[in-house]
Amino acid sequence: MSLALLLPMSAFALAASISPGPVNLVCLSSGTRYPLSQGLVFVTGATLGFVVLFVAVGLGLYSVLAMVPGLQDILRWAGVAFLLYLSVRLFRDDGRLPERVAHRAPGFMTGALMQWLNPKAWLASASGIGAYTSGGDLEQILLFAGLYLPICWLSLGSWVYAGAFLRRHVHRPGVLMSVNRTLALLLAASCAYLLVE
Repeated sequence: MSLALLLPMSAFALAASISPGPVNLVCLSSGTRYPLSQGLVFVTGATLGFVVLFVAVGLGLYSVLAMVPGLQDILRWAGVAFLLYLSVRLFRDDGRLPERVAHRAPGFMTGALMQWLNPKAWLASASGIGAYTSGGDLEQILLFAGLYLPICWLSLGSWVYAGAFLRRHVHRPGVLMSVNRTLALLLAASCAYLLVE
């Protein structure tokens, strides 16, 4: 595969990974709320969850949504329920760093599950594969997934670092509580996108 195709693939992966969406908002809130290492565990789960989804879509999983009646609606409603659950948790946050961080921070499996319930991830996978690979070519799909892996991890990680930067410079729990509530409302509002698709 030529460099002429690798650069557009990388640019697509960067645009899809770094642009705001539900997963990015959870990364930002993790950075404001939990130690950096906990946020990066979530990022790793979200990245690997996305890459597995990307390869599965490339191998034909997306067509299953069209063939199985109601599966797309089930996915959509599961995504809405999960995002609303995370929104409520974030909204109720008091802005103080919890003592038992490991038990409460969104973890690896939450990150992976969010990608599978995130229509933005399905759309990015389907459109990227459609635009930059020859349908079903495993070598091209794996190459694209290999590009996505570091780009997605670094993009989502930058949202965690932005949250950590905010936490370091805003020392009052009241301000962090306001930030978390704003993020919770944005996360809940992203459900509207799921419902109109």
